[in-house]
Amino acid sequence: MSDSTPIAPAHSVVPTRGAPRLHLVGMLAGLFLACGLVLAAMLVTRAWVRIADAASITVTGSARRNVVSDFIVWRANFTVTAPTLIEAQRHLREDRDRISAFIAATGVTNAQFAPVVIAEVTGQDRQRNGQDETTTQRIVAYKLSQPVEIRSDQVDKIMQLDRDSVALLEQGVQLTPAVPEFIYTRAADAKVEMLGEATQDARSRAEQISSKGGRRLGGLRSAKMGVFQIAPIYSNETTWEGRNDTSSRDKTITAVVSATFLMR
Repeated sequence: MSDSTPIAPAHSVVPTRGAPRLHLVGMLAGLFLACGLVLAAMLVTRAWVRIADAASITVTGSARRNVVSDFIVWRANFTVTAPTLIEAQRHLREDRDRISAFIAATGVTNAQFAPVVIAEVTGQDRQRNGQDETTTQRIVAYKLSQPVEIRSDQVDKIMQLDRDSVALLEQGVQLTPAVPEFIYTRAADAKVEMLGEATQDARSRAEQISSKGGRRLGGLRSAKMGVFQIAPIYSNETTWEGRNDTSSRDKTITAVVSATFLMR
C-alpha cells in the first residue's frame, strides 16, 4: 500500500511570517532617521541665526546744542475805517507815513508794505409799510488794512522796534504787531555736525554695554537718522515728525541716531 501524501520539490521555498514585519521596521527606521536629520539641520540653522544676531548691537545716541537765533521776522497790520473810500484811503496813507518814519528812525530800511485790503462795512435799513417790513443792506463805512513786514539779521534792533511800536498807538495808528518769528539760519550746518556727535554718543553707549558682557566693539554696521527737534531752550516737548520752533530766540537742537555696531 503506497503513501498518497505529496512531497514538495526540493527547490521550493516556504514563505515565513516574519519577512513583512522586518520590511516595515526598516521603513520606519529610515523615516525616523530622515526626520532626525531635518530637525538637526533646523536647530543648527537657528543656532547660527542667534550667533549672527549676537554679533551686533543696536543703540540710540543723541546730541543736544543750545543756539541763539540770528534772524528775525517782524510783522504787523494797521487799519483805518472811514465813511467814504476816499477818506479811508487818505487816513491809511497818513498812517503809513507815520509807520515809515517810525521804522526809519530806528535805522531799518527794508520794511515791506503789502497790498491794501479793502472791506465794506454794511448796515441794515428797515422800512415798515403797514404790516409789511422790508430790510435793505447799505454800505456805512470802508475798512482798509495793510500789512507791513521786516526781515533782518539785526535781532536786537527789531526786538526794540517791536517794544517801541506802542508809541504809534499814542499817535492814533491802529497797529497790531504779531509775535516775532525767530530763526536760526545755521541749523542745517549744525544738523550735519550733530549727526556725528550723536553717532559718537551711540558708540560710547555701545562700548559700555559690550564691555560689561565681555565683548569688544567692532565697526559701525548701519546707522539711521531720527527726526530733529528745534525747541525753545529747556523745553522737553517733542513730536514724531520733528519740531521747528520760531517762537523763542533761545533754542535747543536735538539730533538722534540709531546705530548698529559689530561685536567681536
